[in-house]
Amino acid sequence: MSLFSLWVMAFGLSMDAFAVSICKGLAMEKFQWCGALKAGLYFGLFQAVMPLIGFLLGVQFSEYITDYDHWVAFFLLALIGVNMLRESLSDEDDEDSCSNDFNFKTMMTLGFATSIDALAVGVTFAFLSVDIYSSVVTIGLITAALSIIGVKSGHFLGKKIKTKAEILGGLILIGLGVKILMEHTLFG
Repeated sequence: MSLFSLWVMAFGLSMDAFAVSICKGLAMEKFQWCGALKAGLYFGLFQAVMPLIGFLLGVQFSEYITDYDHWVAFFLLALIGVNMLRESLSDEDDEDSCSNDFNFKTMMTLGFATSIDALAVGVTFAFLSVDIYSSVVTIGLITAALSIIGVKSGHFLGKKIKTKAEILGGLILIGLGVKILMEHTLFG
């Protein structure tokens, strides 16, 4: 996977955390850097650890599905992307994500919930030529930075940007899935 593809994937994966961070910023009466840094820390760590776990799980099964790995990668990324699009277009709002509460339990729950897709992406990493350690660091750092930016921008910009971020993230992941599939079927 090229560095550019990794950055694009990291950006796409971080959109859930970015959207939740915007909600956190919306709920703040007065902006607090402590809350923004907590969001960056929790979301960044979860987004870094989950692909590593997925990678380790995927390595266990890679020898059994090597002939179909590109289809697995495509399916998982497309499924995650479509789910992100569906969630962004639904009218449901998760009240926990839009509270101004940055306590341990809330942030652990949100960190886990926003990184489940990263677990699935980690599985796809097992089938691609990916340096897993630099990949998870990149994903974690990009997510942390965008989460901090999300809290800050949410505090100032309002709800309009949240849905657009989720839509963009979904489209990016679907596009990466299609790219992987095309590389292995048409050009591989």
